Amino acid sequence: MDIGQIERELATAGAQELLTNSSMARLAYNGLDGRPRVIPIGFFWTGTEIVLSTAASSPKVTALSARPDVALSIDAGDRPDTAKALSVRGTARMRIVNGVTDEYIAGVKKFLDAEEAAEFEQQVRSMYDRMARIAIQPRWVRFYDFGAGRLPKFLSDLAERT
Repeated sequence: MDIGQIERELATAGAQELLTNSSMARLAYNGLDGRPRVIPIGFFWTGTEIVLSTAASSPKVTALSARPDVALSIDAGDRPDTAKALSVRGTARMRIVNGVTDEYIAGVKKFLDAEEAAEFEQQVRSMYDRMARIAIQPRWVRFYDFGAGRLPKFLSDLAERT
């Protein structure tokens, strides 16, 4: 997928809504044993990359250091006519930072009022002396809006035959 296609897909209103208004994603990666994992994880969209934050001692940090190719899904809607999903593939780049990543705090502040955010920030800063900042720059992206007919190609092909 070329950069223009990626940018167009990410620029759709639905993709932007999921990137800026969702708190959780599902991260798929391969563990050190080579077996796949899918985990829920908070994220923050910077406008160019999806940033995940976790404890520097997390098993996923070691696994992603060895096998950095990942897939990520962000979705919303619990009915077929409202279901939306953003599927992303990319390569995880990691950096260990002292303290808490800025993106971790920024992501939480989107959903908490000022008092709750301050309390949360104080708590996590007392917990983490180091964090892993995992940045994923999208290399392949698709936005699906099932209710609006924006479907995976195989489903569109099936729908055309009926």
